[in-house]
Amino acid sequence: MSITGPGSITASNVAAQTTMMDQLNTLGQELASGQAAQTYSGLQSQAGVALALNAQISAINGYSNTASTIGTTLSIAQSALTALDSTSSAVQKSINDPPAFSLNASGQTQTQVTAASQLDQILSLLNTQVGNNYIFSGSAVNQPSVASTSDILNGNGAQAGFKQILSERQQADLGSGTGRLSTSTAGTTVTLSQDGSPFGFQLTGVNSSLTGATVTGPSPSPATTSVNLGATGPNAGDTIQFQLTLPDGSTQTIALQATSSATPGTNQFSIGATSAVTATNLQTALNTAITGLTQTALPAASAMAAAKNFFETSPPQIVNPGSPANYTTAMSLMNGTSADTVMWYTGENGATPARQTQTALVAPGTTVDYGMRANEQAFSNLVANVAVLASTTYSASNPNAQTSYQALTQKVAANLDPTSGLQTVADVEADLANVQTTVSNASTVNSQTQKTLTDLVQNIDGVDQNKVGEQILTLQNNLSASMSITARLAQISLVNFLAPSAG
Repeated sequence: MSITGPGSITASNVAAQTTMMDQLNTLGQELASGQAAQTYSGLQSQAGVALALNAQISAINGYSNTASTIGTTLSIAQSALTALDSTSSAVQKSINDPPAFSLNASGQTQTQVTAASQLDQILSLLNTQVGNNYIFSGSAVNQPSVASTSDILNGNGAQAGFKQILSERQQADLGSGTGRLSTSTAGTTVTLSQDGSPFGFQLTGVNSSLTGATVTGPSPSPATTSVNLGATGPNAGDTIQFQLTLPDGSTQTIALQATSSATPGTNQFSIGATSAVTATNLQTALNTAITGLTQTALPAASAMAAAKNFFETSPPQIVNPGSPANYTTAMSLMNGTSADTVMWYTGENGATPARQTQTALVAPGTTVDYGMRANEQAFSNLVANVAVLASTTYSASNPNAQTSYQALTQKVAANLDPTSGLQTVADVEADLANVQTTVSNASTVNSQTQKTLTDLVQNIDGVDQNKVGEQILTLQNNLSASMSITARLAQISLVNFLAPSAG
């Protein structure tokens, strides 16, 4: 017969209590964390599934964070684009509804003075940053998109700014004063020639209804046309037209009409006593018409060509003055370099399409392209036209100043017209709006996916906190009862069972 004493019973109870304490601690952790296990090993056979699901949740969180960042960038970009579009509209409005033509001491109208401020605003917008990133610099987000307004217009040391490039181009286009054209007369023949340079007027055609005249050309390299009036000469009312192309690609037609009057009107030439005299009169009328264009249409076209070559061509094209330098006799253009010309666009300028210079994965399988360059056509066209308006000056003593100014502003307005066929700021806004829609949709998908994955993990790793609470309460009650019993057993000894001895 074996007798188990109270001590061994107490030890057994203590061991049971320790087990219950461990269970109570585990349940407390589950209640606090909502998880059935604190490590993947605690999930046993479901550990691999839970691990994979949590990895997917982490990836989705990354996509969501990226989508949020891109969304902020796109919102700021759209604000900048809206401001650029508004500035473009303001320039057009000032041209289409101008004040009376009046030049200040610097030889500019109020519209031009305002354009200088608008140009500064445009360039500031093109240097917009989101965080530390320049959003109009293509892939080179760590460097400014454009140079300063002062450097662009006025140059920087040995680097020529746009105003200097504009002046040099106008000298080259004007030449000796006839827009690189020359006329001559030999007997009954009048000859019109260009000098073979890319500057000034380009002779592209001639149409004649002059009775008895023989017209040849224009022949190529350099273009030359001759008009032989013949023995009888033209009749009154007969006309001849010379087609000219200007430096910016626009065209002008010089139309001259024969008249029997000894005092011909504008764009007329008198029929002389002989064809030779008539030829001399035709040459005089032709020279007068050419001179008129050199003072009106040519300066405006020259300015626009200079702006296009400086702002919209990479590398910029500038006049090659030859050696010794003489811009009025220059015969070619050359590439501007960073040593002699300000590079107005200072961002990345690779072959990759602008949008693709910045890409981001905003959801599984969803990549967006949202890059921009300040030298995209929409922006360079805006900068070029506002800059040429802000840089051109006129002499108050020039009777043709207003006509030349109007020719320039008409070209600027036409180039900024959204119907011109060129890429516009609104086109870029539309591109980014599509990206914003994609990012928004991706964010919605990410949120839904994240919820689904979280629910799946909860099914594996989660606990019913109400049930855990009940288990804790039960354990606490059992533990309390066990500890009470153990305490009583610990106080029992053998003497409690022995009968008292007789006295």
